[in-house]
Amino acid sequence: MKKYSKLNAFLGKIPVNLALIVLIILWIVPTLGLFVTSFRTREDVRTTGWWTAFSATEVAGEPEYTMYCASCHGADGKTIPGADLSDPVLLENYPRSNRLMAMLRKEIDGQPHLIDPSLPENPNEAQAILSPILEYIVSLSVGGETPERFTLRNYADALVGYKGTQDYLTDCEQGVESTLAKFNCDASDLLNPEGMGRAYLNTLLVTIPATLFPIMLAAFAAYAIAWFDFRGRQVFFILLVGLQIVPLQMTLVPIARLYADLGMQSTFYGIWLFHTAFGLPYAIYLLSNFMRSLPRDLFESAYIDGATHWTVFWQLALPLALPAVASLAIFQFLWVWNDFLVAKIFLTTNPVLTVQITNLIDPRGGNWHILTGAAFLSFLLPMVVFFAFQRYFVRGMTAGAVKG
Repeated sequence: MKKYSKLNAFLGKIPVNLALIVLIILWIVPTLGLFVTSFRTREDVRTTGWWTAFSATEVAGEPEYTMYCASCHGADGKTIPGADLSDPVLLENYPRSNRLMAMLRKEIDGQPHLIDPSLPENPNEAQAILSPILEYIVSLSVGGETPERFTLRNYADALVGYKGTQDYLTDCEQGVESTLAKFNCDASDLLNPEGMGRAYLNTLLVTIPATLFPIMLAAFAAYAIAWFDFRGRQVFFILLVGLQIVPLQMTLVPIARLYADLGMQSTFYGIWLFHTAFGLPYAIYLLSNFMRSLPRDLFESAYIDGATHWTVFWQLALPLALPAVASLAIFQFLWVWNDFLVAKIFLTTNPVLTVQITNLIDPRGGNWHILTGAAFLSFLLPMVVFFAFQRYFVRGMTAGAVKG
């Protein structure tokens, strides 16, 4: 019987373990892919999947180059002096395969640039051929060595808000005039209004006060609901519970008009008030239920000894409710940090991270390789907060469910 019971126990755990493994894979694989992609070059991001970064490191594109280019330019790319493919200066004109495609589509002396074989008419098929050719030409420009496969340039571009054809560091090294007109090529560029560095500061300026204010107000209100006996207390509590189901989208237009009339549009204190107002119902509900579950004898003893409500709140209620306060702080922090809609409407002149990420894409849909580094920068701090305080999440989920 013991053998069967152990076998049944083992078999009963298999579905749970499998489900847990699947959830872990579904969470880790996209995160790993985003992390790896954020260190890949612009052309690699555009043409290949992130998993190819772990493949062999030999120079790609030699067969394609031999088929399409070697007959005229030679194996080393130097046969035509006026079009030396190993010249880094020439390569600067073709940072992406679509630039190379446009050049190869042009005629030379009334003849197609490529005759035998010619490029496919389908742009996607042509780009699938030209991407490895460009990678091979890059290797020629560095003496036949394998070009860099991992770089920090995506993070630099995201932090300063670079949207050019190459990358911020390269343009600054080469003194490109279009880049120098917008950037100083020093540490001051980190505060460029179009970059993620400035957006990081804006997000912190929004998130920290919008997390502290509702917690402070909710703590006072929760103590009053839990330990004060006043008329309408239960009605007020039920009203708070009902307010949690009101979608904030319903209030965006009237509050935006109110802010415009009061001169609060695009101000930090305006968005603090909005997040505080919509964070209070759940915060009061959670903290009040948690405080109701605290030992009543402890509070009555303090009152008998002459302690005031102010003393009991700061020295008893708040320290004992610290797990619920910490879990509430995590929930509120993550909600405000990841907010897009409210910040997009009420903070137009000081974009936060979630809004700035969308601003990094140029009107033609390019530069989306920068989004990998920008996205990882945006959720790096929430990940740290989650792993540092994850034990409070379970307490926070159950704190509002205790008997009131």
